[in-house]
Amino acid sequence: MKGSAPSVARTANFSESIFSFQPILRYVHACQYNAYLLKSQLPFMAHTPALLTFAIVGCGSIAPTHARALAALPSDVRLTHCCDEKQALAEAFAKEFGLKTATFDAILADPSIDVVTFCTPSGLHASLGTRALAAAKHVIIEKPMEVTSAACESLLTAQRASGRQLAIISQHRFDPSSQRLRRVIDRGELGRLVLAEARIPWYRTQEYYDSGSWRGTWALDGGGCLMNQGVHTIDLLLWLAGPVKTVYAQMRTAAHERIEVEDLITATLTFANGSIGSLMATTSAYPGFPAYIGLHGTNGSAAIEGDELHLLAIKGREIIHGKTATAHALQVATGGTKSATAHSTAIPETTTTGAWSWGDAHRAQFADFIHAVRTNGTPLVDGVAGRAAVALINAIYDSARTGRVVSVVD
Repeated sequence: MKGSAPSVARTANFSESIFSFQPILRYVHACQYNAYLLKSQLPFMAHTPALLTFAIVGCGSIAPTHARALAALPSDVRLTHCCDEKQALAEAFAKEFGLKTATFDAILADPSIDVVTFCTPSGLHASLGTRALAAAKHVIIEKPMEVTSAACESLLTAQRASGRQLAIISQHRFDPSSQRLRRVIDRGELGRLVLAEARIPWYRTQEYYDSGSWRGTWALDGGGCLMNQGVHTIDLLLWLAGPVKTVYAQMRTAAHERIEVEDLITATLTFANGSIGSLMATTSAYPGFPAYIGLHGTNGSAAIEGDELHLLAIKGREIIHGKTATAHALQVATGGTKSATAHSTAIPETTTTGAWSWGDAHRAQFADFIHAVRTNGTPLVDGVAGRAAVALINAIYDSARTGRVVSVVD
C-alpha cells in the first residue's frame, strides 16, 4: 500500500523488521520524552508571566518618577512608549529614558501595550482614562483620580465594563511608616479612635502656579492646595482613620496671584466611627514644612511626619520617638515634585543613609498593581479609594463656599 508503514508480516526476517523500526521508535521516544519535559515544566511556566508593557501619557514633572520606578522593576515591566501634546517635551522625555514617542491614538491601538499610566492634568483623567479602558488597557492615574465625583464615577463605570484594572497613585500608603501604623490600627493597639489631625503646611512660589496654564484652575487642577497637594494626606487619613461623615470648612487665596483656587484651607471633620478631626492645608507656609498626620485613641497615639513614623505611644509600652522627616518629604514641602526628583537624582538617600527614598513608594505601588493584574486581584488604591478622596475634598470645598456643614457623599 502506498505510503504505508513497514509490516512485520511482509518482512521475511523478524530481526530485520525490528531494525527497520528503530529510527521510528527513537523518534517516538524522543517525542514522548519532550512531552514529559514540557508537562513537568508547566507549573514553573505558569508562574513565569510575560513582562507587562507600559506607556506613559503626559511627560511633565511627575513622569520621570513613574519612568524610574518602572525601570526598577525589570523582571516585571518594560516601558516602551510615551506621548505628550507638546511633541518637543515627549521627544526629550523619550530620549532621556530610551522610549519611542507615539500619539495617544497609536498607543491605544497598539496591542503590545498592556498598561497606560497617566501623568496629565487632573481634569483630563476621565476623558483619557475611559478611552484607554475601552481599548482594553489597564490604567494607572496619577493623583487625584479626577476633579469631580461624577468624573471619577465615569472612570469606574468604564473599568467595570472593560474588566481591566484601574489604580490611582497614592504612594504614601506604601511608605514603611504608613504600613506599620496601619498594622497597629488593625490590631486595635490605639484603642477607639477619638481624634485625628492632618496638616499640610507646604510652600509653592508664584512661579510654580505661573508655570502651566492649567495650574490653579478649577477646571483642570480641580482645586488648589487641598486637591493638588493635599490629596495624598487626605487618602492616607481615610485609609488610617476611616470614612468621614460631615465637614465644616473655610478657605481663601491668601498669598498667590492669578489663580482661581485656594492656597489656604481649614476644616473640622466628623468621622463615621464617631471621632472628630482637624485639617489644614496650604501652599503659603514659607519655606514649607513636612506633612503631618496624628491619630489619638483611648489606648495610645501615633504620628507620621514627613513620611516617617514620628511617634508611637501605647499605654504600658515604651514610647517610640521615630526619625525626623525624610529629605525628599522636605523637598516636596518646600519645592514640589521637581525639587524632590532633582534631589534624589543628585543625592540618592538609599546610597547615603539606606533610607526610603523618593520613588520607592511609587515602585511599591506599581508592584502592587502588577500583582493585581496577574492575579485578578484588587490594587490597594483602586478607583473606589480614589473616588473617596475626591468626594471628601469636594465636600470640604462645598462647605467652604456655603459656610454650612456638609455631608460627605461618596
